[in-house]
Amino acid sequence: MSQTAESIQQGTAEGVVGDTLLVADPRSGETIAEYPVHGSADVRAAVDRARGASRWWTAQGERGRREWLLEFKRLIASRSGELADLISAETGKPYEDALLEVMLAVGHLEWAAKNAAKVLGRTKVPSGLTMANQRAYLDHVPFGVVGVIGPWNYPLFTPMGSISYALAAGNTVVFKPSEYTPGVGTWLAEAWESLGASNTILEVVTGAGETGAALCAAGVDKLAFTGSARTGSRVMAACAETLTPVVIEAGGKDAMLVAADADLDAAAEQAAFGAMGNAGQTCAGVERIYVAEEAFDAFVEKFTVIVRELEPGVGKEASYGPMTMDSQREIISRHIDAALDAGATAIVGGRDSAEHRVVGPVILVDVPEDNPAVTEETFGPVVVINRVADLAEGVARANGTNYGLGGSIFTKDARAGLRAAEKMRAGGVSVNSFLSFAAIPALPFGGSGSSGFGRIHGADGLREFAMPKGVTTQRFPPPLKLMSMNRSARDISIVEWMLSNLQSKR
Repeated sequence: MSQTAESIQQGTAEGVVGDTLLVADPRSGETIAEYPVHGSADVRAAVDRARGASRWWTAQGERGRREWLLEFKRLIASRSGELADLISAETGKPYEDALLEVMLAVGHLEWAAKNAAKVLGRTKVPSGLTMANQRAYLDHVPFGVVGVIGPWNYPLFTPMGSISYALAAGNTVVFKPSEYTPGVGTWLAEAWESLGASNTILEVVTGAGETGAALCAAGVDKLAFTGSARTGSRVMAACAETLTPVVIEAGGKDAMLVAADADLDAAAEQAAFGAMGNAGQTCAGVERIYVAEEAFDAFVEKFTVIVRELEPGVGKEASYGPMTMDSQREIISRHIDAALDAGATAIVGGRDSAEHRVVGPVILVDVPEDNPAVTEETFGPVVVINRVADLAEGVARANGTNYGLGGSIFTKDARAGLRAAEKMRAGGVSVNSFLSFAAIPALPFGGSGSSGFGRIHGADGLREFAMPKGVTTQRFPPPLKLMSMNRSARDISIVEWMLSNLQSKR
């Protein structure tokens, strides 16, 4: 393994004991399963198997791949309760949240399967005047083997945004799930095997940082990563050694804007879901809210009422569960302390909210814009609410961090909402709702800056996992013999005449 690849590793995972990965339920701390830690040789073998299977997958053709993927979708949907139970056990999130995750993942798999041929099929393009004797076509061909490194917060929905579109584009996949949620990846691989296909198009390798580093160096043709910006930069550096292209989704510090004329009840309800859902462990969750001065007090009051009624815990009826990764509490505590030390006010919660694995909801108001609670990703049930004069100032504040993943805007003025959405530096924006763009399969998902680059979902997600390829066929001999070592003076004169006419055109 290269020195750069080794830098991806972040030490030994809590559950790694020798060659075994122990997975614990965050709600109880009890070990619920064991998985192998796959080393470099194991990962390379998985990539080799995937490369062999890619020939079979290509031979299925567009229609065959569509039918296999739709069958895969039907199987996942039919066993959704079983999969949701597994997601809940590995992450600690409530069953209902896990079931919603399954539904979203299934929807994207179906869309990718049904639209791949239309998006990636051969299209005819204009040849231009000087090449009128040629027919020109644009093809999209698969990369071959795509590596996917997934996160633990949405261990099915997020990686399936890469897996579904990569498979539909004609690639095979080697998937390395998070060390906290390896069961989800293993479940997917076993589900595919149960379909009875003669080849495995989805290989799964389990382990911690070392296994992810091995995947970067194992010869995949493209790699999709979801995780922190810090680890994402290390993944890029490792892949750069072999010029392996990457897709990076590296989190966010998403903002919600609330205009003076907004429906405050709807805004407060959506803000609570966006900020506190999944214990705030959402890359595109609401971490900052900018409210017009006229509506500030009323919004904070309505929002506070909803948040105070939440009941976080480990039971089935809990509003949200514990931190999946216990070490995240250190970041949450640091951000709360930094805000309060800088003069902010805690309307709900405070310095002791992150003392236990189930972190209580925290609402901070009037936090300085240069404070870590505003500029850094918190990834917990903590939200900052600050005052602004209007939507224009809200947009400026929203664009004030290095992140650019998602955002939301609440206003009764549809045109004003769309204008503000256009100006927000984000890969997706929802007006009068939260995160709707991520649930619509036809729309792309991804960010810019510290949120990464590249897109999953939608037509752009399919193209992300296919290489454009230009093809020409000659219809008749060229009227001008320019592609030759024996050009005539007449042909060059015509070229000069054409260039002079192009200069005169506006």
